[in-house]
Amino acid sequence: MEDLSSQLSDPDKLVLDRLCERGEAWVVGGWVRDSLAGKRPTEMDIATTLTPQVISRIFEKTIPVGAAYGTILVIDEKSEKSWEVTTLRSDGSYGDGRRPDQVKFGDDIYEDLARRDFTINAMAWEPKTGQIIDIDSAGQNDLKLGIVRAVGLPEERIKEDGLRILRAFRFLDAGEPRPRRLEADLQSAIIENLQMLDLVSSERKWAELSKIFKGQRRNEIIQLMDDCNVLNRLIKNTKFSMKCQFSGIPSVDIAILCSEDERTGIELGNHLKEQLKLSNLEASTIQFLHDLKLTDLRLEITSLRRFNSALSNSMKDEVMQYFGEQAIEFIDAASQIEPLSMGNKPMVAGEYLMEITGLEAGVRLGRLKGWLHRRQIEEDLRSTGEIISLLDTLDWENGEPTSWPSLSWP
Repeated sequence: MEDLSSQLSDPDKLVLDRLCERGEAWVVGGWVRDSLAGKRPTEMDIATTLTPQVISRIFEKTIPVGAAYGTILVIDEKSEKSWEVTTLRSDGSYGDGRRPDQVKFGDDIYEDLARRDFTINAMAWEPKTGQIIDIDSAGQNDLKLGIVRAVGLPEERIKEDGLRILRAFRFLDAGEPRPRRLEADLQSAIIENLQMLDLVSSERKWAELSKIFKGQRRNEIIQLMDDCNVLNRLIKNTKFSMKCQFSGIPSVDIAILCSEDERTGIELGNHLKEQLKLSNLEASTIQFLHDLKLTDLRLEITSLRRFNSALSNSMKDEVMQYFGEQAIEFIDAASQIEPLSMGNKPMVAGEYLMEITGLEAGVRLGRLKGWLHRRQIEEDLRSTGEIISLLDTLDWENGEPTSWPSLSWP
C-alpha cells in the first residue's frame, strides 16, 4: 500500500486534523492521482462528512465558493495555502448538463467517489489509516495502464457535465510512467455527445483549453481533439491549422491554432473573445500576432531597431513563440543590435514641436511627433537638431497626418 503521508505539508496536516476531530475526512481527486504517479502535488481537495456550516466555524478564514453544493475554501494566510473542502454528497439528475438539479449531503465516501468523472480521479486517501479507497482498484489500475476511463457508463458521465469532454483530453497529459489514452467507450461517448459542449460556459471552456495548451503533450492532444471533431464544436466557424507546434502559452497557441483563419487580426480576436470569453489582453495578443506575416521578419536594421524599441519583452517572446524556428534568425539579429545612443524615449517634446511649427494640439501634432519619434529610433539620431531637420522632408503643414507612421513593429 502506498504511504502518502510523507506528501503532506504541516498546514495540510493541521487542516486534516481539525476536520478529523469533528468528523470524517478524506483527501480526494487530483492530489491522490498525482501522488500515486510519483509527483508532488501542491493543491489538495478534501471530502468530509461535515456540513459547510460546521467547516466555516472550524477555520478562521473561509470562503463559500460553492456552499450550495457543499464546497468551502479554507485559507491559511500564514502559509498562503488553500484547500477546497466539500461535504460528501449524492447528486441527483443533471438537468442543464452542468450542475446537479439537487444536492443531498451524505456520509458515504464510496457513494461520493462513484459519482465522479474518471477512475483516476475517483480515489480517496484516508489520513487516519493511510488507506487508499479505490473501488475495485480501478483508479490505480488505469493509472498504471495509462487509461482515462469514465466511472460507470461513459455516456451518463458526459451527459451529466459537458465539461468532462475537455477534462478527458486534459487528463491525457502528464501520464506517467506512460502516456495516457482515452478508453474506447469514453471516446465514442464524447464523439456522440459533442452537443453537451454547448451547455458549458465559455469561461470554463477556455480554462480547460488553456490547461491543455500548457501540457507537455499539447500537440498530439489538440490533434486528437480535432480528429474527434471537438475543436469545431468548441470554437465554431473557425479555420484551424494543425501543421504547427504549440508553445505552451495559451493566448499564443490559440493564435497559432487559428493562424490560417481568413479573418483579420481584430476580427479573429473579437471572434475568439466572444466564443471563449477571453480577456482584453488575450484578445489583443491574438489580434497582434494574427496580422503578422513571415515577411515582417526582415533583417533590416530599421525593422530590428523598431522591434527592440516598440515591443515589450513579453511581446518579443510571443513573436518568437508564434513563428517558432522561423523567427530564430530575426530574434538573434535583434539581440545583436547596439543599444540606441539616446534611448527609446522621444527627444522632441510636444510643447517644443508646437513652438517651432505653430501647430495646435491635435491629431496633426500628435502624428507628427510620433513620426519624428519613429525616425529617431530607426536612424539612431543623437540630437534634437537632427530630428527637427527631418521636418524639411515632410509636408507637415498640408499633408495627410494619418499617412505618417508612428513607432511600431512591424
